[in-house]
Amino acid sequence: MPKKLPKELVRVIELFAGVGGFRIGLERASKTFRTEWSNQWEPARKRQDASEIYVARFGGKGHSNADISTVPLKEIPDHDLLVGGFPCQDYSVARTLNKADGLAGKKGVLWWEIHRILKAKLPGYFFLENVDRLLKSPATQRGRDFAVMLASLADLGYAVEWRVINAADYGMPQRRRRVFFLGYHKSTPLGKKLRTSKKPESWLLKSGIFAEAFPVQAKVGKAFRLRIEGDLAEVTECFNNGPHGRTSPFENAGVMVDRTVHTMAVIAHHHGKGTTLGDVLLPLDEVPAEFFIPEAKRKAWMYLKGSKREKRTNVTNGFSYDYMEGAMAFPDALDKPARTIITGEGGNAPSRFKHVVCMPDGRLRRLTPVELERLNMFPDGHTAGTSDSRRAFLMGNALVTGVIERVGKVLEQRVKR
Repeated sequence: MPKKLPKELVRVIELFAGVGGFRIGLERASKTFRTEWSNQWEPARKRQDASEIYVARFGGKGHSNADISTVPLKEIPDHDLLVGGFPCQDYSVARTLNKADGLAGKKGVLWWEIHRILKAKLPGYFFLENVDRLLKSPATQRGRDFAVMLASLADLGYAVEWRVINAADYGMPQRRRRVFFLGYHKSTPLGKKLRTSKKPESWLLKSGIFAEAFPVQAKVGKAFRLRIEGDLAEVTECFNNGPHGRTSPFENAGVMVDRTVHTMAVIAHHHGKGTTLGDVLLPLDEVPAEFFIPEAKRKAWMYLKGSKREKRTNVTNGFSYDYMEGAMAFPDALDKPARTIITGEGGNAPSRFKHVVCMPDGRLRRLTPVELERLNMFPDGHTAGTSDSRRAFLMGNALVTGVIERVGKVLEQRVKR
């Protein structure tokens, strides 16, 4: 049973913390949220620059820079809210074992670390983020991984709501689609309210936390209902394992209570001025010279950004094939939100996916680390202290903190009711 929530404090732990996106968003939302413990570890890297930046900005007290699977539960404090943007891997592939608790993930072990902590600590709430393809993985059993996660959470006593949110649909400066999901333990007021709700569609469209923070309209029809049956190994083996397995039953919004799911397609309902790529750009005289594209390299950039239809040969087996791809915007439009930042945004080598903007004097340039921070709504200079390429990588791995802030404002009010 989760411990009673303090009246004026929500104790937070942040897993897979990166450079602190959840923390920034929640602390902007309310002083009620206090991060008491965090963990950030990047395997196969000698320098843990994300962790170092986190400590530089927030202090080292209560911060762990260790593989989460090696952290004993006794070192993780009791908390009210667990948050994190966990790595996108093969999430489940649950299988029965002859020892321990009987579950393991071949690749998605990090999800099971979240599950391990939830099971031991039973916080009243959790708030997680991942790529939206989570709802559709793997390709041969669409939705299986998410079904395993939902079933495992239901078995711990949590009700869950989820939503795919594109930050740009709500006036933020980057087109970044991610799935966010909130969990409420059955002992909490929110958990009890969702469990007793007789109108799941109303929760998705009006009364849920996501609906209040990010208004939507139904795209078409009513919510689809399904049950997730069997133990976790059976869910792994059987869920959507048939002729319709290439279509996921999970839409971009949904709720789950006691393994019963209601899910529906929704569209953003937002009016008002939005922030564009042009709005975040530094003044021309503040842009370092190395971010401008030399005239000699412009042709290479144009080729990579342009449409192609050409013969290519596989260097491994000599197989020839027709290669086609469409054109990318070049330069990027300044009057629209930016495209999604990727981890390879840094460096001066020509690239199809890096952002390029045109200056009033006609020169082309890449985005600076500060501009990338602004696209994720981080403070200017938040990632300073490592190379420009690594700063770009860290922003490619980060989330739009404005999404967290808006959810946090609603969540803070609801947990106190």
